[in-house]
Amino acid sequence: MIGAENTGIKAQNAQDRDVKLDRTLSVAPMMDWTDRHCRYFLRGFSTSVLLYSEMITAEALLRGDAARLLKFSADEQPLALQLGGSDPERLAAAATLGEKAGYREINLNCGCPSDRVHSGAFGACLMAEPERVADCVRALCEAVAVPVTVKMRIGVLTGRGVTIRDRLAEFGTADYVALQGFTAAVRDAGAAAVIVHARQAVLGGLSPKENRDVPPLRPEVVQRLKRDFPQLPMILNGGLRNADQAHAALSWCEGAMLGREAYHRPYVLWEFEECGHPGKRERPSESALLARMADYADRECAAGEPLAVIVRHMLGLLSGRPGARAFRQFVSEGARSSSANGDLLRKAQRFVLPAVESQVVAALQAE
Repeated sequence: MIGAENTGIKAQNAQDRDVKLDRTLSVAPMMDWTDRHCRYFLRGFSTSVLLYSEMITAEALLRGDAARLLKFSADEQPLALQLGGSDPERLAAAATLGEKAGYREINLNCGCPSDRVHSGAFGACLMAEPERVADCVRALCEAVAVPVTVKMRIGVLTGRGVTIRDRLAEFGTADYVALQGFTAAVRDAGAAAVIVHARQAVLGGLSPKENRDVPPLRPEVVQRLKRDFPQLPMILNGGLRNADQAHAALSWCEGAMLGREAYHRPYVLWEFEECGHPGKRERPSESALLARMADYADRECAAGEPLAVIVRHMLGLLSGRPGARAFRQFVSEGARSSSANGDLLRKAQRFVLPAVESQVVAALQAE
C-alpha cells in the first residue's frame, strides 16, 4: 500500500523539520537495486538503518503512475525518497507527493554521474550550478515539512582519456573552493544534511561503473569539509566495506552510508549495530529471514508480482559462506516458474539451509 505510514501532513507535522532522523547508518539509493522489495529484505537485518529509494525523477512522478512509483511497505520505515531533477517547481510538486506518501526525508540527487542523468540536467552535473541547486533546495524546503538533504560528490569534472585521468590524480585548491561554494549554497538554502560521496564524478569520460572505482577516494576531503562546516550534518559515502570502517567515520561525521557492500553482504548492517551496541539485538538467523521473506513473497505474488523480482535481491544472504552458491542457484532457478511463491523460500529454509549449516560445521572442523 502506498504511504502506509503517512506522516500526514504538514498541518499535523509542522515540526518535522526539527525531528532528526537517525542517519548514523544508511543504505545508498542505487538505481535498479534499492526498490521496495530490496528495502523490505534489508530491513530484516537492521531496525534502525535509514533506507533510501532508488532515484525517481520529478517528471516520472508528475507525469506517470506516482502511486506505483512511491509504493512501499510500512515495515520499510524509516525511509527516504531520492528525487532527480533541476526545476524547482517540478521538484517541489514531486516532493509533496513523496511527503504525502509517507517518506520521512526528501533527498536531491546531485551525485549520479551517468550519461542518462547528465543529459537530463540532473545528477552530478548540477554540482557545476550551485545557485540552481540552491533554488531547488529552497523550493523543496518550502514545499515539505520533512527534512530535505542533498547527495553529492566532492566535485565534478568533464573530459576523457589520459587528460582526465591526469586531472583526477590531484585535488587542488580550486577543486576545494568549488566544493566549499556548493556546500555553502545548499546549506544556506536549508538542507538538513549532506551526503558526500568521497570521489569526484567524471561526466562523459567514464562509465557509471568506472566512476565508482577510477576516481580516487578522498575521505580526507570530506573530513576537511566537515571541519569547515561544523554545524552541517554530514554523512560519508564511498569505500566503506565493513562495520569497523563505518564506525571509524563516526568519530568526525554524523553518519556512514553503505552501498553495494550492504546489497551483496547484507549482514554488514547487523554487524554495524552489534559493533556499536554489543548484544543489544540478537543476530537475525537466516532461517528467520527466509520465513519473513516467504510471507512477504506470498502477499506480493498474490498481488501479481513475479517471485523473481523479489529473490534477486536476496542472493547475498549467505555471502561468504559454504553453500552460498547452491542457495543462489536454488532460489534463482526456482523463481523462474510463473507459479513460484513464498513456498520456494520455505523449501530453501527447510532443505538448503541445513545443508549449508553442515558444510559450515565441516569447514570449521577442518581448520
